[in-house]
Amino acid sequence: MIDAIRRGETRAVARAATLIENGRAGSWLAELRSLPVSAWVVGITGPPGAGKSTLVDRMAREFRAAGKTVGILAVDPTSPKTGGAILGDRIRMQALAGDPGVFIRSMATRGSLGGLAQATEDMVALLAAAGRDVVLIETVGVGQSEVSVASLAAVTVVVLAPGMGDDVQALKAGILEIADVFAINKADHEGAAGLRQDLMSFASVPVIETVATEGKGVRELIEAIRGCVPGGQRPEAGARRRDSTSGFAIDHLGVAVRSIEAALGFYRDRLGMGEPRRETVDQEQVHVAMLAAGGPRIELLEPASEDSVIARFIAKRGEGLHHVALRVRDFEATIERLRSGGARLLNEPRAGAGGHLYVFVHPASTGGVLLEIIKDEEHDS
Repeated sequence: MIDAIRRGETRAVARAATLIENGRAGSWLAELRSLPVSAWVVGITGPPGAGKSTLVDRMAREFRAAGKTVGILAVDPTSPKTGGAILGDRIRMQALAGDPGVFIRSMATRGSLGGLAQATEDMVALLAAAGRDVVLIETVGVGQSEVSVASLAAVTVVVLAPGMGDDVQALKAGILEIADVFAINKADHEGAAGLRQDLMSFASVPVIETVATEGKGVRELIEAIRGCVPGGQRPEAGARRRDSTSGFAIDHLGVAVRSIEAALGFYRDRLGMGEPRRETVDQEQVHVAMLAAGGPRIELLEPASEDSVIARFIAKRGEGLHHVALRVRDFEATIERLRSGGARLLNEPRAGAGGHLYVFVHPASTGGVLLEIIKDEEHDS
């Protein structure tokens, strides 16, 4: 069984999948579990109706065009009457059915919570052992607390669609926090720009707009996923999220520029970082353009008046790195430690770009760089 699976024989893989789902796998399953997983394991999750199945279909086609073999685990809700599932996800992927480089397995949740089926982890091990380069896990339509996919996938894509309104706020405490990448599907619908701005203000992860029915934005989405896997190597599932448990994370790098539009000629047009989120911070007399960069963001700062801090900085030092922004969980306690330790604070806590509270610390206290301390609104204690 193991030899046939590792040769990628479709019948052997399908038979093993059935045995795993029915809880009848033999001793070979333990050997499968012990094998290293070299595949990219990507979780695709989000609320019902966001277009996850169509997006997964298009992503699989894009991976195939790049010569990658793909395994798809599509999890459907279980019928309370029969214990089976309609398997609608598989129906929407008929274009892939005849491709030997794609293995699709629809799974019923069978009462499991969290958006996955109980056997999903073993199915990932199976498809990885069968030599699939990429394993896409599509969860059922999930709500706020169904976040199990984040513990299994190396990269988690949360798919949303315009028209959610205040639902973004309601989801903050759960599913939004597991995203390594956001995909705004149906981005040709009204409200996509507002949803993008909400997401960019919420988290420092890539936000990609897609129209899955037309294949638009899918290549950019895959590139964003690739950016979460440095050097092409698969990180431990959830490793990026656990790295932030220290309570400190770099939020953004502030770059002083004479003209945001001129700077975007490089960052947006030539480098391809996408359209920024813009605003003006009146109290600092500065225009701001925030660019997503897959983690810490890049904040372009253009003076709004000749006597602003940014204007004086540029006049003295020219364009360049202005400050580093550090997001902290325990904001008040951090500020108190800085004060008691004699650090030179340049302002009292106040609201800045995006509405977050911040304090600047003078370069004389930090070793030569202006440091912005930002309150982490989602985790601050």
